[in-house]
Amino acid sequence: MTEELFEQLDFKLNQQYETIIDDLLEKQYCIVDDFFENEEISRLRGALISQYQEDQFKKSAIGNRTNELVEKAIRGDFILWMNEAEAGETEKIFFNKINNLVDYLNRTCFMGILHKEFHYAVYPKGTFYKRHLDTFQNDSRRKLSIVSYLNDDSWENTNGGELVIYKEDGNEEVIYPLPGRVVIFESQILEHEVKEVKNSERLSITGWLKTR
Repeated sequence: MTEELFEQLDFKLNQQYETIIDDLLEKQYCIVDDFFENEEISRLRGALISQYQEDQFKKSAIGNRTNELVEKAIRGDFILWMNEAEAGETEKIFFNKINNLVDYLNRTCFMGILHKEFHYAVYPKGTFYKRHLDTFQNDSRRKLSIVSYLNDDSWENTNGGELVIYKEDGNEEVIYPLPGRVVIFESQILEHEVKEVKNSERLSITGWLKTR
């Protein structure tokens, strides 16, 4: 009966997405090293760097957009919000892949994801983001957090900037920002932090999949 239903919905099994779902169910986060192709990462990195050099980024803040507070002692990155409606060809690559994932999650897991928000992020040398949770007292719609790393192949683990996820069992998962790597985790459950960048600049696209 289930197979017949999926056939009626023109459903096609995606093994990568199934692995993401399995990991989220098992440990509330997943690490995907081949979500984007190398050429796609290169183009997205170029778009980020171009806009960063044009001074379009702003200092990040804590809180949501209606209750922002710039606090250097908590986070030090610079961000630029991405507007899907005005996305160029390069940014459409990113949004198309995210939208395909969202459609799959909604059809197979009934997650009810209706909105998303993403921004470019640059962590210069010496910056970090202290341990926190990706949800707010006045807005609990964030369901999944997604980080897509845009560093180039010269990035080394000694540069720092690693993401640390604090698991519910008390253990930690240390994730290095390798080029092309995507991390997806439960926004309302897993606390996490970005360790200090010790060399170079840490580049990424960060955002959230949100319910109503």
